Amino acid sequence: MPAGHGRALHLAAGRTVRLVNTHGTQVVDCWAWNAADLAEHMSMEASRVWTQRLNPLVGDSFVTTRRRPILTVVEDTSPGVHDTFMAACDCHRYRVLGVEGYHRNCLDNMYEGLAELGLEPPVPILASFNVFMNIAVQPDGRTLLTGPTPCRPGDSISLRAEMDCVVAFSACPQDIVPIQGGAANTPRDAHFEVIDADFSSVPAFPAWVPARR
Repeated sequence: MPAGHGRALHLAAGRTVRLVNTHGTQVVDCWAWNAADLAEHMSMEASRVWTQRLNPLVGDSFVTTRRRPILTVVEDTSPGVHDTFMAACDCHRYRVLGVEGYHRNCLDNMYEGLAELGLEPPVPILASFNVFMNIAVQPDGRTLLTGPTPCRPGDSISLRAEMDCVVAFSACPQDIVPIQGGAANTPRDAHFEVIDADFSSVPAFPAWVPARR
């Protein structure tokens, strides 16, 4: 996944995609859709209600706009710092930041990645799962602090599909707000692979809601 660009893939139920922070400095936005109906997509708002967490742990599932599990975190070798709050960057965000002309952005990357599969989502989705992004809640309980990712080269997160789905990633092109690791705040490549590791021991639902199993 080239720096500043996006890719997408089909992921069958039960298969796992591992996203690798190749250089340890890159934030990656993530989206997912029900492969049979792109009107149903992974929802950060509904997922926070489902997990009762701001930041997912291994075993936590993301749910769709219809409150159904779609991706489950089954492995995380990173420091576990991710974000479900911040909107994906788009062309309007860069204009607000003072950029003149076109700047690559995650929302366009999402569309481009899906277009390579011959797909087009029915609505834009700004609420992405921002993998490796460092957004911290401050002691006042209401203020958010944006910092560079604390990841190391080769850190990864693995997501298991709970339904046949389409997953899109964007190696975030943000180079103004300091979210990328390293002093230069430079977007870098990232990688993903579909793996066959057995994560059947990781539950698909949060342990605090056993009735949903």
